[in-house]
Amino acid sequence: MDYVNHPDFWIGLVKIIWINIILSGDNAVVIALAARSLPPEQQRKAIMFGSGAAVVLRILLTVVAAKLLELSFLQIVGGCLLLWIGLQLLTSHDEEEGAGKGTRTMMAAIRTILIADLVMSLDNVIAVAAAAGGNMLLLILGLAISIPLVVFGSTLMIKLMERFPVIIILGAGLIGWVGGETIMNDRVLHGLVEANPALHYLAAAAGAALVVGLGLWLQKRNTASAH
Repeated sequence: MDYVNHPDFWIGLVKIIWINIILSGDNAVVIALAARSLPPEQQRKAIMFGSGAAVVLRILLTVVAAKLLELSFLQIVGGCLLLWIGLQLLTSHDEEEGAGKGTRTMMAAIRTILIADLVMSLDNVIAVAAAAGGNMLLLILGLAISIPLVVFGSTLMIKLMERFPVIIILGAGLIGWVGGETIMNDRVLHGLVEANPALHYLAAAAGAALVVGLGLWLQKRNTASAH
């Protein structure tokens, strides 16, 4: 435990805290969007179970993330999955209104949180592992720090979404943006993106535009058919 007294340990810890603050935001948005339609008691359960299970997933991912990122087409599939999740989260609120928001709905929210976090955490885990520099204590601390950040961020986001509904659209757009980025990060497209760096941002913007544009159109269509 002598390394705890070494400056490099504390520098690494500060890096991990900073990475978690930056990278936990999109995870908090997903959790908030998935749980926002639930009653307050079920919201708390969905956030706690979703965040806890997501951290367990991150521990497992830490072992295999580097190998997974080497697999061709994995991030393309993951990015497309995020685009679909973004659409679902933007359009599901109206469908759930008035329905029996029971355990099945809460389990659906937790399932959505886990799938989205699994895809979005691949790069996050790599960043934390790199900052830890092979130090297992730093790695464990990094994962532990991410739990309160995600839980607090999700709770705050739900309150903001209730007060400012436009944040729901922005949140879905963020998931679309991450989905577009994830697709372009696939090793199959590495050469193409390296030759045309702007493609990374164009794909991210296209993902955000697709989720928001198609999501709002589906919302209007569902509202019109309901009347």
